[in-house]
Amino acid sequence: MITITFLPKVEKGIKENWQVILKEAAEATLSTKKWDNEPAVTIVLGDDNYLKELNHQYMGVDQPTDVLSFSIEEINPENGSFYLGDLAISLDRAEAQAKSGGHALEDELRLLVVHGILHLLGYDHANPEEKARMWSAQAEIMQALGSNLLIPIE
Repeated sequence: MITITFLPKVEKGIKENWQVILKEAAEATLSTKKWDNEPAVTIVLGDDNYLKELNHQYMGVDQPTDVLSFSIEEINPENGSFYLGDLAISLDRAEAQAKSGGHALEDELRLLVVHGILHLLGYDHANPEEKARMWSAQAEIMQALGSNLLIPIE
C-alpha cells in the first residue's frame, strides 16, 4: 500500500495527476523485488523548510535536500502487513532540479521516488560500485515508467 501526503504548504501547487505519478513510480520500484506481503510505504511531499528540518534532525545537516528515506521495516502483528518506510520529498528542490535540468517536474518527482525507495530497498551510492548498481536500477525503472530521464542524484 502506498500512502501519499501533501503537506499544506505545497498543496496549492499540486497537480491532480501527481498522486498517480508518485504511486506508479513507487509501485514500479517495489516490483523489482519479490514480496511475501505487499509492502507499505508513505510518501510525504513537502517544501524546503520541511526537508531542512528533517535533514538537520536525522542527518545532522542544516540544509534542505531533495529526498530523504527513512527505513522502518516493521511487521504489523495484527494483520502481518510489512511497513517498509517513509520518503520525504521537497517540491521546492524538485522544481529547481527540473528547471536546471531542462526536464518536466513530473519526471523529477518520479526520479526522486525511485531513488528514495531504492534506498529503502538497501541501495546506496557511498562508493563507485554501489553508485553504479543504484544508477543502473534507477535507469531501468525510469525507462519502464516511460521516462528517458536518467539524471543521477548527487
